[in-house]
Amino acid sequence: MQQEHRLSSEDNQARLSHLRRKRVLQISAVTALGLLTCLFFARGITFNIFLIGFLAMAASAWFASRYHATASSYILLTSLSTMLFALSATGAGTFDLAMLGYPGIIIFAALLGGRGLFLGVLSFVILQCITLTWLILESHLSVNTPYLSWSHLVFIVVIFCVIGFAVYVLVQDIRHLLTSLQTENAKVEENRQQIQHLAHHDPLTNLPNRVLGERLFKELLTESTQDGKQLALLFIDLDNFKPVNDALGHAAGDRFLQKLAQTMTDHMTENERIIRFGGDEFIVLASGIRSEAQLNALCDNIISWCSTEFELLQTKIVVSCSIGIARAPQDGNQFKQLCRKADVAMYEAKRSGRNGYTYYNASFDVESDEKFTLIQKLRPAVQNNEFEVYYQPLIDLKTGAICAVEALLRWPQKDGGMILPDKFIPLAESSGLITQLGAWVLEEACLFCAKLQRRGMPKISIAVNLSFAQFKDGSLPHAVANALEKSGLDPQYLELELTESIIAESARGISKQLEAIRNLGVRFAIDDFGTGYSNLSYLQKFKAEKLKIDRVFIEKLHSGNNSDEDGEPLVSAIINIAKSIGMKTVAEGIEDAKQLQKLVTMECDIGQGYHWSKPVPRKDIEALISSHTPSQTELTH
Repeated sequence: MQQEHRLSSEDNQARLSHLRRKRVLQISAVTALGLLTCLFFARGITFNIFLIGFLAMAASAWFASRYHATASSYILLTSLSTMLFALSATGAGTFDLAMLGYPGIIIFAALLGGRGLFLGVLSFVILQCITLTWLILESHLSVNTPYLSWSHLVFIVVIFCVIGFAVYVLVQDIRHLLTSLQTENAKVEENRQQIQHLAHHDPLTNLPNRVLGERLFKELLTESTQDGKQLALLFIDLDNFKPVNDALGHAAGDRFLQKLAQTMTDHMTENERIIRFGGDEFIVLASGIRSEAQLNALCDNIISWCSTEFELLQTKIVVSCSIGIARAPQDGNQFKQLCRKADVAMYEAKRSGRNGYTYYNASFDVESDEKFTLIQKLRPAVQNNEFEVYYQPLIDLKTGAICAVEALLRWPQKDGGMILPDKFIPLAESSGLITQLGAWVLEEACLFCAKLQRRGMPKISIAVNLSFAQFKDGSLPHAVANALEKSGLDPQYLELELTESIIAESARGISKQLEAIRNLGVRFAIDDFGTGYSNLSYLQKFKAEKLKIDRVFIEKLHSGNNSDEDGEPLVSAIINIAKSIGMKTVAEGIEDAKQLQKLVTMECDIGQGYHWSKPVPRKDIEALISSHTPSQTELTH
C-alpha cells in the first residue's frame, strides 16, 4: 500500500512538471510573438528593449523545450520584469503603459510556480515600482510625457493579449482541476459504497453477511416485538456438500452455492431474509411468526429448495440440508446467542438423520456443556495414559474354547466411576486425539497378548477396533508395525476390526494403508455387519477373515416369541453368505443359552457376549482364560 502511494505521488509530480514546462513554453512563445509584433512599431531605445526581451523569451522557450522548466521560468519572469522596468524608466515612469504588464508577470508567477516564486516575483515588482518612483521623485530620472499614437495602441493590445492568454490558460487549468476533483470524488464515493457493500455482503453470493445480518435481526426483532409476534432464526447447513467440492472442485462448489443462494432468494417473501453465514451455512430470518405450523412449512420449503437438482459440469447435483431453529424472544434476544442455539439445534437435526429440522431445546445446552467439560479432560487424560484396556473373550462355538479376546477401551475416573467409549471416542475423533489414543491401545493389546503366550497360555488372537479417523494422517501402518515390533507378537495373532464404512471409503487412499497393514501379516474382521452399507462387493473385494454380526440382530433370537422370529432368517442368511465367501461369522451380544443354541444350530462359528463374560480388566481376563471350561452346549454341537 505504501509503495502504491509512493508511485502515485511520483506520477502526480511528473504530470505537474510536464504541465509546468508546457505552460512556460506557451507563455514564452506568445510573449515572444507579442514582442516581435512590437518591434515593427518601436523606435530608438524602445526597440532595443523589445529586442532584448524577445531574445530573452526565445531563450526561455529553448530552456523549456529542453525540460529545464525552473530555469525557463526564472528567465521569463526576470527578463519581463526588467524589460517593463526599463520601458517605464525611459518613458512616463509609473504612469507608463508598461506598468500594465506587471499584473501579467504576477499572473505568470502564480501560474508557473509555487508560493515562494509568486511571493518573490510580487516583492520584486513592488520593489521595482518603489525604486522607479524614488528615482523620479529624486530627479535622477526625467519623465517623458507620452503622446498618443497607433504604436501605443499596438503595445496595449499586445499586453492585453499576452495577459489574457495567461489568464485563459490559468482558468482552463483550474476548470480541469475542478473536473478532475469531481471525477476523483465520484470514484471515491463509488469505492466507498463498494467497500461498504463488501463489508456487509458475501462476495460469492452477494447475500448479506453476518455483520449486516445482525443489523437486520435487530430491525426485524423490533418490528416483531411491536406486533406481538415471534422472530425465528433458522440455521441451515448442507448435509453432503463436501463431496461436491471433492469431486468437481471448489470452483464448481462455489457455482453451486451461488445457484442455491439464488434459488432460495427467489422464493423468499418480504418477511424472510437469507444470510450467508459462511462455508455451506446459511441463516434465514423469518419475522411475523404466529405459529409453529408456519415455521414448519417454511422449513419444509427450504429443505425442498435445497434438494433442487442443479447441473454443473454436465453433472446433476442434489444435496440435502439440516436446519436448527431458535426463536426470539423465547430463546433470547441477541443475534449471536440465537445463532449459537440454532447451531446446536442444527447438529441435533444431523444426529437425528439429517435432511430435517429441529427446534432448540434447553436440554441441548446441558449436553453441549457436558461435551465441552469432557473434551477439556480428554487431552490431559490421553497425555497421562489415564485409560485402561478391558478384554472380552470370543468363544469358538464348536469347541467351547476361548479363541480370541477383544480389546475394549475404558476411561476410569478417580471417584470410581467409568466413562464408556460411546461418550469419549466421538470427541477423540473430532479433536484429533484418536490417533495417539488408538496407537496406545494397539500397543497395550499387543503387549498383553504376547505376555499371555509367553506364560504358556493358549495362543489366542487379540482383536482391536479401528476408527475411521485413524486413517486420516496415514500413520496407522506405522503404528501397527511399531506395536508388533515393541511387543514381539506374531502378526497373525493381531486382528483389526473395521466397520463397513471404512471398507466402503477405501477408494480415498485408505486402501493403500490397509494393504500395507495386510502385508505385515495382520488379519482383518468386518465389525457390526448389517448396520452400514452391507454391500457384498465390498466383502468379496476386501477378503476379511471374519464377519461380526451386529448385536441388534442377535437380540431378536428369542425362542417362543413369534414377533422376534423375523430375526432368524436374516442372521441365517448372513451366516450362509459369509460361509459362501470363506469367512467365519462372529455373533455379538449373546446373552443367554437360548440365543446360543440357535446360533449353534445355524452353524455360527464364534460367539461373544455377557453369556460368558462382560469386558473385564487384564487380571480378570487372565483368570478367566486360565479357568475357562467349554460349556456343554458347545461340546454337544
